[in-house]
Amino acid sequence: MRIGRHHIESRTILAPMAGVTDKPFRLLCKRLGAGMAVSEMTSSDPRFWRTAKSLHRMDHVGEPDPVSVQIAGTVPAVMAAAARHNVEHGAQLIDINMGCPAKKVCNAWAGSALMREPQLVGRILAAVVESVDVPVTLKIRTGWDASHRNAAEIARIAEDAGIAALTVHGRTRDQQYAGSAEYDTIARIKSILRIPVIANGDIDSPRKAKQVLDATGCDAVMVGRAAQGRPWILGQIGHYLATGELVPEPSLRQVRDILLGHLGHLHAFYGEATGVRIARKHLGWYAKDRPENAAFRSVVNSAQTADEQLRLTRDYFDALAAGVATGLPAAA
Repeated sequence: MRIGRHHIESRTILAPMAGVTDKPFRLLCKRLGAGMAVSEMTSSDPRFWRTAKSLHRMDHVGEPDPVSVQIAGTVPAVMAAAARHNVEHGAQLIDINMGCPAKKVCNAWAGSALMREPQLVGRILAAVVESVDVPVTLKIRTGWDASHRNAAEIARIAEDAGIAALTVHGRTRDQQYAGSAEYDTIARIKSILRIPVIANGDIDSPRKAKQVLDATGCDAVMVGRAAQGRPWILGQIGHYLATGELVPEPSLRQVRDILLGHLGHLHAFYGEATGVRIARKHLGWYAKDRPENAAFRSVVNSAQTADEQLRLTRDYFDALAAGVATGLPAAA
C-alpha cells in the first residue's frame, strides 16, 4: 500500500490509542512487524504544546519511517498550524482524528462529533492538506449514531479535499466499542473511493484480518485493542496476509524478553517514577489471559523502582517457564 510517497510494506497498522501508542510502544510494534504505527492523539491547541505530555508525544527521534502523527481539533486554521508544527518536529504523515468517541473530545466538537458537521469537516481537511507537504490521512467512524450513518458522505468530502488515505472504524460514535463492526459499511465506502481505505474494528487475529480484507476489499487493516499486551500480533497478521502462513505464538521466554525490553524503554523514556507507573497497565495487559494474572498484578504493581519492576517481571515469567504455578516472589 502506498500513502503519498510512502510505501507501507506490511498491511497491518497500529491504531492510535490515547495513553497506549506512545513512542516506546510504537517502536516495539514496528520492530515486531507493524507496517505503520500512528501516534497518540495530539492537541491542536498551541497552549499545550510545551507540556511534558505533549513533548513526549511529539518525540519522534530515531523512529522508523513513516512517522504518522494524529492531531485533533475543530478550527481549520488551528488544525493547519498544528499540522505544520508536527511536521517541523518529525511527522511524515498527518492523521486527523474524527473517530474518537470520548466524551471530553466530542464535547469540544472534536473527534467523531465532527461527523455531524460535514461542511466543517471539508474546511478542516482542506486547510490541513494545503498547509503541509506531507500526506494527510483521516480516521472516521460510520457515523454519529444509527440514525446518522454518513461515513460515505464524509469519505467523498475527504477524497475531494486531497486526503491520501482513509481509515474507517466500523462503528458509530454511540456504540463506543460495543457491538460488532460494520464491515458492509466499510466495503461500501471502499467501493466509492480511489484512495487507500483501511479497515478498523474487532480485528484480533490473522484469520480475522484476512476475512475483513476479503469482505471489504480494503487495502490494509488497523489493529487497536488486540495489540495491548500482544504487540507481536501485528507481525503475525502481516505475515499471514503476505504468505498465508500462521506464525506460532511466542514462547514464555520470548514474551518475557519482549516485555522486559518494553519496560526498560518506558523507564528510560519517561524517567523512573513515571515509567514505573505507566508500565503497570502494560504489565496487566501482558498477563491478562494467564491464570496467575491476579497474583502477578498484585506483586508487580507493588514495585516502586525500575529495578524492582524488572526483577519481579523476570521472576514471574521464569517461574511460569519452569512450570512453577504458585509462590510468586514478594516485593522487596
